[in-house]
Amino acid sequence: MAVHSTRRPERSTPAPHPKRWAALAVLSSSLLLIVMDITILNVALPALSADLRPTSVELLWILDAYSLVLSGLLVTASALGDRWGRKKALLLGFAVFGLVSAGVLLATTSAHVVLLRALLGIGGALIMPSTLSMIRVLFTDPRERATALGVWATMASLGGALGPVLGGLLLEYFSWQSAFLINVPIMLIAIAAGLILLPESRNPSPGRWDALGTVLSIVGMTALVYAIKQFGKHGVTDPVALVCLAAAAGTLGWFVVRSLRRPDPLLEFRLFKGKAFSAGTLTALTTSISMAAIMLLLAQWMQLVGGYGPLETGIRLLPIAISSGIVSPLAPRLAEIFGARTVLAGGLATTGLGYFMFYAWPSPVGYATVAVALLLIGAGMGSLAVASAVIMAGAPPEKAGSAAAIEETSYELGATFGIAVLGSVAAVMYRAELPRADLIAQGLPGPAADAARESLAGALEAVKSLGASAAPIVREVQAAFTSSLALFGAVGGALMLAATVAVWLLTPRDLDLSDSHH
Repeated sequence: MAVHSTRRPERSTPAPHPKRWAALAVLSSSLLLIVMDITILNVALPALSADLRPTSVELLWILDAYSLVLSGLLVTASALGDRWGRKKALLLGFAVFGLVSAGVLLATTSAHVVLLRALLGIGGALIMPSTLSMIRVLFTDPRERATALGVWATMASLGGALGPVLGGLLLEYFSWQSAFLINVPIMLIAIAAGLILLPESRNPSPGRWDALGTVLSIVGMTALVYAIKQFGKHGVTDPVALVCLAAAAGTLGWFVVRSLRRPDPLLEFRLFKGKAFSAGTLTALTTSISMAAIMLLLAQWMQLVGGYGPLETGIRLLPIAISSGIVSPLAPRLAEIFGARTVLAGGLATTGLGYFMFYAWPSPVGYATVAVALLLIGAGMGSLAVASAVIMAGAPPEKAGSAAAIEETSYELGATFGIAVLGSVAAVMYRAELPRADLIAQGLPGPAADAARESLAGALEAVKSLGASAAPIVREVQAAFTSSLALFGAVGGALMLAATVAVWLLTPRDLDLSDSHH
C-alpha cells in the first residue's frame, strides 16, 4: 500500500503546460467579459427602454432570457466540452458571443433583443465552465492551481463591478447598442489568442452520451430558475411558479438518480461525497447570492435616492472590486497559513459583517457606510478563490467539466436566488414602510399609490403628475427604500452567518490545498 501511494503522484501528475500562464490570461479575460456583460445591461436598460419601448413583460424577458438559457445549458455544454474538446467548446462560445453581439445592429424591436440575449446565453454556457475546467487541466501543481484560481476569482469579481462603470462610460458617448458591440472586437482577439495559446483537453474515456439526461438537465434547470424568478416577482402562491417548481423537482430528481446509477453520467454528483467539495460549492452559492442582491439594490439606491448617473453609480460601486481584487490573489496563501477552513468560513463571515453594516449603522444610511460595507463584502468574496480551488482539486482531471459545471451552476442559481428572493424581501420591507392609505391621503390616486408601493422607480414616475406638491412624497418613498435597505442588511447578514457555520462544520479541519490527493 505504501509503495503504491509513493508512486501514484509520479504517474498521475502530468508535467505543467509551458504556456499555462499565458493561457490563464486568455481564460480569465474571457470570464471578465462574460461577467461584465451581465452588469453592463443593467446600466443600459433605461436607454434601451426609451428607444424600443418594451412592455413590462418584454423588459423582464430581456433581463431573464440570458440567465435562463445559460443555466439550462451549463451541464450539457460542460459535458460536451469534456467529450468533444474543451478548447473547441470555448472557441465556439467566443464565436457565438461575438456574432450574436454584432447582431444587435439588426435589432429593431424588443423581441429581437430577447432573442439576442437568449443566444448570448448559449455562448456563455460554452465559455464559463470551459474556463474553469481548463485551469484544472493546465495547472497540475496544486499550489499553482490555487494561485490561478485566485486570478480567475478576481476576474469574476472585477467583471461584476466594472460592468456598470464601462456601461456608464459607453452610454455617455454612444447608444445602448454599444453595450453589445463592445464584445465583438474582444471576442475576435480571444479567438486568435485561444487558437495560439490554449491546448486541447478532453476526457479520454467519456462513455456513451446520455440523451435523456441532457433533456432532463435542460428542462429541470430552466424550470427551476424560472420558478425562482416568478416567486420573486409574484410571491410564493403564484401558480405558474408552483407548476415550474414541481416540474423542476421531478425532472432534476430523475436526472440526479439517473446520474448516480450511470458509470458515465453527464454530471458527476458523486463528487458531493467529499465534504470539502460540498463546502466549496456552498461557499460559491452563498457568495453569489449576496453579490447579486446587494449590487442590484445599491445600483437603484444610488441612482434613485442619491441622484447619481450611471457612470457615477458604477464608480461608487468600485470598492467591492478593489477589496476583492486585493484579497482574491492572496486567499490561497492565507489558506496555507491559516487553513482552508478558516479562509472559507472567514470570508463568508466578513461578507456577513458587511451586510450588517447597513443595519447597525445609525440612520440614514449614507455613502460612507455603503463604501465600508462594500469593502467588507468584496474582501469576503476573496474566499471564492479558495472555494474554487477546493472544488476543482476535489475532482480528477477527467471530471473537471462536471466540477466546473457544478460550480458555475452554483453561481447562476445563487445570482438568481439572490435577486429573486432577497430582492423580494427588500420589496416587502419597502411596502411595509409605505401604507397605501398614507399615500392616498397625500394626494396620490389609488392606482398611482399601488405603483408607488411596487418599486421606487414606479413611485418616482407616479408622483410626476403632482408637480411641486410631490416633494414630500418623494422624500417619503426614498426614506422607505433606504430603510428597507437597512433591514435587508440584517436578513442578508443572518444568511451569511448561517452559511459560515455550515461551511465551518462541513470543511475538514486538516484540508490542505497543496496536496492534490486530499
